[in-house]
Amino acid sequence: MGNVIDYLAWRGDLTLEQVPFSAVDALVLSALSYIHFDGLIPAGLEDPVPLGRAAETYLALPEDQRGRCRCEEDLVLLQALAGAPRFAKMGLCRYADRFVPKEESQFAALTVLPGDGSAFLAFRGTDGTLVGWKEDFNLSFLDVVPAQLEAAEYIRTFAERSPAPLRLGGHSKGGNLAAAGASLCPVRARDRIGTVWSFDGPGFGPYLLARPGYQELRTRLHSFVPRSSVVGLLLAHEEPHTVVESDQEGLFQHDLYSWQIRGPDFVRLEEVDAGSRMIDRALKDWLAGLTNQQRETVADTLYELLSSGDAKLVSEALEPQNLADVLRAVKDVAPKDLLTVAASLARLAGAALRAL
Repeated sequence: MGNVIDYLAWRGDLTLEQVPFSAVDALVLSALSYIHFDGLIPAGLEDPVPLGRAAETYLALPEDQRGRCRCEEDLVLLQALAGAPRFAKMGLCRYADRFVPKEESQFAALTVLPGDGSAFLAFRGTDGTLVGWKEDFNLSFLDVVPAQLEAAEYIRTFAERSPAPLRLGGHSKGGNLAAAGASLCPVRARDRIGTVWSFDGPGFGPYLLARPGYQELRTRLHSFVPRSSVVGLLLAHEEPHTVVESDQEGLFQHDLYSWQIRGPDFVRLEEVDAGSRMIDRALKDWLAGLTNQQRETVADTLYELLSSGDAKLVSEALEPQNLADVLRAVKDVAPKDLLTVAASLARLAGAALRAL
């Protein structure tokens, strides 16, 4: 067994003519969407850049002159893709990266042209910023969030400009954006979509689940979650999911590089483990006990506190110097909002105990 890096070493020399596009290929390209290719990939369809060349150019840049890197594994992935004939000649285009704190919106996507006449639209997951984290929370009380609308527009505009059959995919929030964007885009575009892959992507609220687009896509929507999934079971799913083995434990299984692959496919399991089911019950019980207004108050208050200092990333907000800013900002928060946060956290603790 191995992960996506090992998959590229084992299978990267096989062309799409030899072995057709698979769910593992979709995960590889979903991972690629996390790379900040600023200035290296065109925003339009014209003159797509070969993936291998884009990877080599990005890796050759001094660290302080290239787009932010999410993790070291992403750099290893790029190096492997540059040397894999299956992927190196794929064209990259329509790079989009929009970050608007005032709108609490973080959206990024790119289009991959595999060379078989199709197009794969890859949507980036949460990037670790406080804004991205806040938009994830907004999913629990808004019918749609700005990034979902942007995903629908990204799909629509591509479908208008190209006759290529479409595949969509993303990891984490990127999987949610792929599915939500497909559900919200016009029928003419949606009819061109062959498959949507969501890799441990959170689910949807009642509004999107009831949309005709989501119902039409259910047979084309493929969800994959690790055996101890938390993120991928959030909110509601009506489509079935496939459980994948991971070499990590607990929340760390959300890391796509921990997912286990044997040959051309994931190592598949029958169901998620007992811990995942317990956490899923607790979170659903907790959210069911909160009104939409309470969910919004909790998300807004925590975001206001964590962003009160200079932190832009969630990891920065948890550093000691920034936590001091958070504590100082507490005095400026309305007492009723603090009470709502405290009560909701108490409900979460109670839901966790009931799920044991």
